[in-house]
Amino acid sequence: MKRLFVLFVLTLLAGGAQAQENRIAAVVNSDIVTMDDLAARIALVMASSDIPDTPENRQRLQPRLLSQLIDERLQMQEARRLNLTAGQDEIDDALSGIEQRNNMAKGGLEAYLKRVGIPKSTLVDQVTAAIVWGKVVRNMLAPDVAVSNEEINEAMAQLKEETGKSQSHVAEIFLAVDNPSQEDDVRRLAERLIEQIRRGANFAAVAQQFSQSPSSAVGGDIGWVTPSQLGPPLGDALDKMKPGEMSYPLRSPAGFYILYVADRRTLGAANPDETRLSIVEVIVPIASDRTRAMAEAQHIGDEAKSCGELTQLGKSHVPPLVTQSGDVKAGNLTPDVRQQVMALKLAQASKPIALTSTPGFGVFMVCQREDPQSGLPSRDQVAENLARARLDALARRYLRNLRRAAYLDIRT
Repeated sequence: MKRLFVLFVLTLLAGGAQAQENRIAAVVNSDIVTMDDLAARIALVMASSDIPDTPENRQRLQPRLLSQLIDERLQMQEARRLNLTAGQDEIDDALSGIEQRNNMAKGGLEAYLKRVGIPKSTLVDQVTAAIVWGKVVRNMLAPDVAVSNEEINEAMAQLKEETGKSQSHVAEIFLAVDNPSQEDDVRRLAERLIEQIRRGANFAAVAQQFSQSPSSAVGGDIGWVTPSQLGPPLGDALDKMKPGEMSYPLRSPAGFYILYVADRRTLGAANPDETRLSIVEVIVPIASDRTRAMAEAQHIGDEAKSCGELTQLGKSHVPPLVTQSGDVKAGNLTPDVRQQVMALKLAQASKPIALTSTPGFGVFMVCQREDPQSGLPSRDQVAENLARARLDALARRYLRNLRRAAYLDIRT
């Protein structure tokens, strides 16, 4: 009897060990990525990017997001090796920045995560990895990045030659191809992301979660560029695109790009991103019925004839709606919001705008507007852009080398 009991216990222990083993998605040197980590990241990405939560989409996203989690473990390990950490104040500032970029009230991000059932730690881990990796790149690579006066002069001369030509406000999603075996998988991911964006997913949110360029922190926004600045094949594609259009996957030596043209202007004209706006925004949350929330936002916009009226309508609503006001620079608005707000006349309410990373619609009104003066980028701005591009390439190579040197055991 005693022997049978011992065998029973050993069977239970073996089963428990096997269950624990099955819950490991990947081993990254001395760290692991669990299936729970992966499931939470998939849920975060789908919720923040407006990608429908279906078994098919989960299966399609899994390989890329597992790769992303592996890279984050490598980044954290390298930071620990160099004794670099992220302070709580830095993490809090990053989370506040996400709230501001997505037009959320203070504390709205945590409330949103709780509402959709995603652990806050999932986002905190992602933010922490980004912070410490930024420190690694600055400490290890930035000192070696130098831009000569000749390079700046050449770039400035190119801009002067193109004065009067078309310039586009562009957002990007970059997906790296680190070795030829990844080519087909990365191309298919790019095609799936394009498909989801065309079905309603938000470009900026998708860029924040998937793009491997530093511009992902601001929704993929790379500012105003000319085709020659991007070079072929990106520049060739940009030259044929219109505002509001998104490209097909564009292969570069480093990987695939997806471009989105938010706006277009003449080079040398005033930079609309520098426009100072005094705005009022009312947010209508989506409780359960998206159509009803949109209709309610439309009704508020139709009723408001002034900034004061829009503010009052938001505050007098039952229950009161989140109402925000203040002065902002147009370039600090997300691309989808910026395009519509910049088209408004003073005291004209916008149509309901679906907000990034928050379940709701925003109604905006411009109370005051101060347009910028015209001019080309300064030498300092040109030098900064050149250095950023060079540092970005070095950072990708650094991470690629870490991955090649790592012990990786991918189990799913």
